[in-house]
Amino acid sequence: MTAPIVVIGSGLAGFNLVKELRKLDKDTPIVMLTADDGRNYSKPMLSTGFTKGKSADELAMTGPEKIAEQFGITLRTHVTVTGIDRDGHAVLIGDERLPYSKLVLAWGADVFRPPVEGDGLDKVYTVNDLEDYGRFRAAVEGMKTLLIVGGGLIGCEFANDLTNGGFKVHVVEPVGRCLPTFLPETASKAVSDALTEQGVTFHFGPYVQRVDAAGGGVRATLSDGSTVDADRVLSAVGLRPRIALAEQAGLKVNRGICTDQTLRTSDPDIYALGDCAEVEGHVLLYVLPLMAASRALAQTLAGNETPVSYGVMPVTIKTPACPVVCVVPPQGVEGDWDIEADGHNVRALFRDADGQLRGYALTGEACSEKMKLNKELPPLLA
Repeated sequence: MTAPIVVIGSGLAGFNLVKELRKLDKDTPIVMLTADDGRNYSKPMLSTGFTKGKSADELAMTGPEKIAEQFGITLRTHVTVTGIDRDGHAVLIGDERLPYSKLVLAWGADVFRPPVEGDGLDKVYTVNDLEDYGRFRAAVEGMKTLLIVGGGLIGCEFANDLTNGGFKVHVVEPVGRCLPTFLPETASKAVSDALTEQGVTFHFGPYVQRVDAAGGGVRATLSDGSTVDADRVLSAVGLRPRIALAEQAGLKVNRGICTDQTLRTSDPDIYALGDCAEVEGHVLLYVLPLMAASRALAQTLAGNETPVSYGVMPVTIKTPACPVVCVVPPQGVEGDWDIEADGHNVRALFRDADGQLRGYALTGEACSEKMKLNKELPPLLA
């Protein structure tokens, strides 16, 4: 009997791979393993749940039984994978050995937890999946004031969402401005000004050193000696691709699990997909590249080897107070920003030394120019 294709991870990457593969191949056995409850949901919706008044159950689109039936797969939930036996072509689940013909690592990224001291850390939450969201939503029920650690994409999206949900929100961002890895300073200011007008309080410059219990809530001590009192804390400092098990199995890793353009790792029968993958040097923790990679890998697993190509990959940041869409200029490219600003509407274009558009940052009404600018940009990975 042929060993199945084993997919580890039931998030957007794993789910879309199975969906695309079943369009091409109805019969090859597939086993999907997941550490959570296996419900299908859209991860980007986690930072809009308070605005929409949605519980975790209401954000879930499909249960595991329906997914298994719909795609003709075996879906095993609450599974902890403990190792990979490459020579034996088996996934290790404790003492169990699950054989595979091809293995797809789609287990995502871990939340980065900065070193923070104090006796209130049990009131610090992260939201990286649907179960996290459910726990966080239950924890803040009836609360009034929340502290978000991190003013990047997730921090700003949740700041907007939680303010819409009726909370008083503080955001601590050490770099000195919001969305520092995505936007030039003028565009950053447009976003923070709009969120401030909505009621968010930013603390730019210091970082959180301690979180101590104070009454029923917490007191956060910042590196400049100031304090912020809140009911609960959301840590949104960023994500790091999960590489530990791959590294233990002897696969090549760097920032993520290294793959070629066909998503194949240093082992010819193991592939990496989504947030855990580093594809030809690119680590892209966003939906558009994930979907492109899922379609390409489905073709490869169905017998038609297909390298993934990344066209223009804009990042949309869900801050309705000041909408944002951007393409971050490639690392190492020399050039200059040309910036036009009118209140919250910023049009920032990054051109290289030859005048070629290599990135942009649009906020507010300027977001309407996205499609036109995309046509000027070269593909990210052809």
